[in-house]
Amino acid sequence: MATYVITGAASGIGAASRRRLESDGHTVIGVDIAHTDVVADLSTPGGRSAAAAAIDEASGGVVHGLVCCAGLGSLSRVSGGTLAAVNFFGAVDLAIALKPALERARGASVVVISSSSTTTQPGIPKNLVAACLDHDEPEAVRIGDEVTAIPAYPASKLALAWWIRREAVRPEWIGKGIRLNAIAPGMIDTPMTNSADLDPELAKALDFYPIPLGRRGRPDEIAALIAFLLGPDSTLFCGSVVFADGGTDAQLRQQDWPAEWTPTTEELTRHFQAKT
Repeated sequence: MATYVITGAASGIGAASRRRLESDGHTVIGVDIAHTDVVADLSTPGGRSAAAAAIDEASGGVVHGLVCCAGLGSLSRVSGGTLAAVNFFGAVDLAIALKPALERARGASVVVISSSSTTTQPGIPKNLVAACLDHDEPEAVRIGDEVTAIPAYPASKLALAWWIRREAVRPEWIGKGIRLNAIAPGMIDTPMTNSADLDPELAKALDFYPIPLGRRGRPDEIAALIAFLLGPDSTLFCGSVVFADGGTDAQLRQQDWPAEWTPTTEELTRHFQAKT
């Protein structure tokens, strides 16, 4: 049996994932702002460092998988900067800090929660995405505060998905046997999503949100996908962003994805040189 770390383990998808993995016989170390094994504030560098130290001690220095579910929604009444700090840096910095423990597991997996809003919400501030990918947290927080939480949310989740795709294929990760993948859920019945139902105007707007499946997803459905991506049957998944949204992305974008790759000669040369 394996030892897994789940952030955001006290509620929503994180809590459902904990239940699923523990029912499968695994050991789970939960991380959250309260009511779990490791209590930490992932919105700050100090909080992330403290979390990593506590996890290292609790796990004995070996972590078979990390699931980053901790996140803030656009309606959580926090600043856009705090949202970016938790959603992007809270996941990325913890993954980097736990990399030695993941290496020791000899075949570990990291799964982060992105969002289908990355492809269905227009007006994403690309400068915030860029600041996240440059790992410039002060700039990302500044931009996030400037643009507010509603556009900062998809920006932080897009940056997280792109970070996964960029890092997953690097020798520092896959070369050490660590697979990185992301899940992009759509509308899921969690406290974060359901808070919108309390606002009459937002609730009315959500009634028109396209979900071809005809219903919102359940946390346990995402937990099942997480369990798969952590396990041995998913070893071909590396740098994938898996949409679990009831068909929303397919309905809105249809022929936009998959997109044709049209590399320049320089790009082709760089890729083949990297392979050799």
